[in-house]
Amino acid sequence: MTEKRNRFIEFSKMSGHGNDFIVIDNRSEDIITNWSERASVWCKRRISVGADGLLIIESCSVGDFRLRIFQTDGSEAEMCGNGARCAAAFAVKKGFAKSRMVMETMAGMVGSFVKDEMVAIQLTDPTSLEDKDFLDIDGMRTPYYFINSGVPHTIIFRDGVAEMPADEVAKTGCAVRFHPAFEPAGTNVDFVEIIEPGRIRVRTYERGVEEETLACGTGAVASAIISSRFMSVGEPPIRVEMLGGTLTVDFKNKGNSFEEVWLKGKVEFVYEGRITI
Repeated sequence: MTEKRNRFIEFSKMSGHGNDFIVIDNRSEDIITNWSERASVWCKRRISVGADGLLIIESCSVGDFRLRIFQTDGSEAEMCGNGARCAAAFAVKKGFAKSRMVMETMAGMVGSFVKDEMVAIQLTDPTSLEDKDFLDIDGMRTPYYFINSGVPHTIIFRDGVAEMPADEVAKTGCAVRFHPAFEPAGTNVDFVEIIEPGRIRVRTYERGVEEETLACGTGAVASAIISSRFMSVGEPPIRVEMLGGTLTVDFKNKGNSFEEVWLKGKVEFVYEGRITI
């Protein structure tokens, strides 16, 4: 289906602990359009469908399917943990993948296992792990850690994460996200609190969405690994509490590297619909 006025595109609205997505099956490649522009319009809340991102399913010769991820600002992301989990559940429901599958992403090949509403994905091995450093944020010397869990994440530890005002998450998150230290790509920003061994609380300001989201899969992974490596939170699996619910992160520590990284949580089908072009 080429792009024409009064034509429809079918979609599913899906959510991974409040991290919500518009999902479109384009394996047939019938839909020819500018997905970046569509994402920037359709993901706007109150005036369109509204979502944290647009997921496009395409055919793939090296996996069960290819996943493309577009954020609300129209940028295409390398990876999205909850987006990949939603895509896996979508593939099983629509019948073009079995409960165990492999999908291609810009970050690499991602494995997944689906059982009812619980979906686990095996992410690519994290890279670019950095020990504690400091940023100058609004005249304050702020300690942080950094890791790429498919996309870049900057981790800031602090107490009272649950009580942080939303405007503080947005202001500080934006300042870190666009800090010159992370140019040109920028970074996601995670505010992390250690609750007890094996349990952390996280709030994430997402690059591309440019606001706090209810959950972030790659942010949960990044926060869990950094907490285990530098803050003695204990051995995995680690429960990661986010505003939208609790995700579980498991991995193997291989000295200075991390392997077999799994992210697990629930996925919901919210509704199905059609969008007019």
